Amino acid sequence: MNKATKQISKLFAAMVLAGVASHSFAADTIKIGIAGPKTGPVTQYGDMQFNGAKMAIEQINAKGGVNGKMLEAKEYDDACDPKQAVAVANKVVNDGVKFVVGHLCSSSTQPASDIYEDEGVIMITPAATSPDITNRGYKMVFRTIGLDSAQGPAAGNYIADHVKPKIVAVLHDKQQYGEGIATAVKKTLEAKGVKVAVFEGLNAGDKDFSSIIQKLKQANVDFVYYGGYHPELGLILRQSKEKGLNAKFMGPEGVGNESISQIAQDASEGLLVTLPKSFDQDPSNKALVEAFAAKKEDPTGPFVFPAYSAVEVIAGGITAAKSEDTAKVAAAIRSGTFKTPTGDLSFDEKGDLKNFKFVVYQWHFGKPKTEASPQ
Repeated sequence: MNKATKQISKLFAAMVLAGVASHSFAADTIKIGIAGPKTGPVTQYGDMQFNGAKMAIEQINAKGGVNGKMLEAKEYDDACDPKQAVAVANKVVNDGVKFVVGHLCSSSTQPASDIYEDEGVIMITPAATSPDITNRGYKMVFRTIGLDSAQGPAAGNYIADHVKPKIVAVLHDKQQYGEGIATAVKKTLEAKGVKVAVFEGLNAGDKDFSSIIQKLKQANVDFVYYGGYHPELGLILRQSKEKGLNAKFMGPEGVGNESISQIAQDASEGLLVTLPKSFDQDPSNKALVEAFAAKKEDPTGPFVFPAYSAVEVIAGGITAAKSEDTAKVAAAIRSGTFKTPTGDLSFDEKGDLKNFKFVVYQWHFGKPKTEASPQ
């Protein structure tokens, strides 16, 4: 063996040892993928999800991890874009990640979940509310938030029973989440005898809503429900005030973001929003709220605590199954009850939470929101 051959042999041996060391390290951690928007128009919601999930991983590791192993966060940006979400899901599989917290937007979550189901990856979304995601009999798909089929009626019943408007318009952004919840609100209102005079879709990303506002004024609409996200509704609120549309507005948790006040300014005052309960106000979560504050992170967003709970459920499922085999963990999640900062969580056969309730809040410009429908 000549000198060059010896050097190559040593290099090969070093590479093999490095590979073994790398494999050994990977085997000593449980990878948790966190998939959601780190870029794009709804990154604020992604921040909530990433912050909540990473805090849970950090605190579980501080207590010794799961079955003697540390949790390892792997972050993925899908920009709330369905095509990018599919690419992310494939990367998750290629990275050997078997557990995912995400995705966030329903239109991204659904196609990603197809891949996870086929590849045996457990996905728990803390934010996607479309019923279609869990209506397909999948075994690997769960969520730690409620459904639009519950959120829509909660909004519709509140409108009919408490607001009692004369002429209602229901608008949406033509996307799976926005149109789905708008349709649920419309059906609830009509079932209660409230006529919906205008039911119309807008284009997500549009900036000028003059034509629809004019249409609402001509119809003498005094209440508008919007299914979609805060960037569009913020502009609609501001432009409606500028153009003299005197109507009350309401939206789902997709608009419950401080950025809506930045866009709409004082036109956001009095907006009604359906949201998960403010878990940060629960006295039992005081230490967790303080932990977020210490990291200069906001614990008040609607997806922070559900994301934290998603990690808790994964950890609890692995512990209960005494295995990282995802089929066994999924079965353990379906049959178990998990103590989390959002309550004691248990799941039905579809992977949806049992007994989740949305709360109606009133938004205030420059002040904290207040509860409009005590639960």
